[in-house]
Amino acid sequence: MVLDALIYIKNEVDPTLTFRRSCREGVCGSCAMNIGGRNTIACTKGHDEISGTISIAPLPSQPVVKDLVPDLTGFYAQHAYVQPYLKTDTPEPEKEWGQTEHDRAKLDGLYECIMCASCSTACPSYWWNSDRFLGPAALLQAYRWIIDSRDESTGERLDDLEDPFKLYRCHTIMNCAQVCPKGLNPAEAIGEIKKLMVERVT
Repeated sequence: MVLDALIYIKNEVDPTLTFRRSCREGVCGSCAMNIGGRNTIACTKGHDEISGTISIAPLPSQPVVKDLVPDLTGFYAQHAYVQPYLKTDTPEPEKEWGQTEHDRAKLDGLYECIMCASCSTACPSYWWNSDRFLGPAALLQAYRWIIDSRDESTGERLDDLEDPFKLYRCHTIMNCAQVCPKGLNPAEAIGEIKKLMVERVT
């Protein structure tokens, strides 16, 4: 994997080389970077998948802390903005919030996001408006909680996204879906949020 090559370079060639890594199993998302001109995670990208010289760069459009380490402070703040947790007014049940298999299945393709930032940093709209457009990753998480049958704050969540920039800067370029290492489709989730916005005013 490309991550193995980077570890070798750090151990044997240049100990000052700096990059993030942790699980090495495609779960934590910490080793996200631009490899061969495409955002992905280094621990699941085989070096033999790229012919010739392999170019490696930090995720685009983010300030660089050092070498391959981007500053994702803004990215994480956007994730926090969508309040990615269950919000309810009903008193908590004795054991757990119930959910049918059908309702649980609606979350497939949403909860698997590993917050690697590959999708958001591959989005031209995010490059130009990252201070106002929440980006594919945060909006994917927003939709995950909007459609959770156990959540009781759908209206409030939609109100928080009703803005010319937060949601509507997505132009369905689809870069986000093309680069997601988990095969998720943030653009589709954003489209579903837009549908909900329309439905509630008609």
